[in-house]
Amino acid sequence: MDLLKILAITGSAAVLIVVVELIRRGRLKERYSLLWLFAGAILLFLSSSRGALDFIASLLGIFYPPSFLFLLAFLFLLLITLHFSVVLSSLSEKNKKLAQALALLRQDLRDATGRAVDEHDVKA
Repeated sequence: MDLLKILAITGSAAVLIVVVELIRRGRLKERYSLLWLFAGAILLFLSSSRGALDFIASLLGIFYPPSFLFLLAFLFLLLITLHFSVVLSSLSEKNKKLAQALALLRQDLRDATGRAVDEHDVKA
């Protein structure tokens, strides 16, 4: 077994182990971990199965099959970045709407009580 294959298998297995450990500790939500688990499993399969890696690389016209692993890893990272950008955009919009709703509630409370309400008056 060559050094590159050992490094690819070790890296793929490490990704899977880290993701599972982050899920287990509650630091990574399951819905966000699916892409990481999928990427790690595919990379682990292709790293350990040289025949499959060679076949897919030759189908795509890639002459050095291990470079296909790096291309695939790069594409997965792009996909994960796009996914998190969509999630971040959604959360940003929800945060803006929440801030606007809070401002309206403070205005209603100010109108009802006749005095200004600041963050220290309202307990979360």
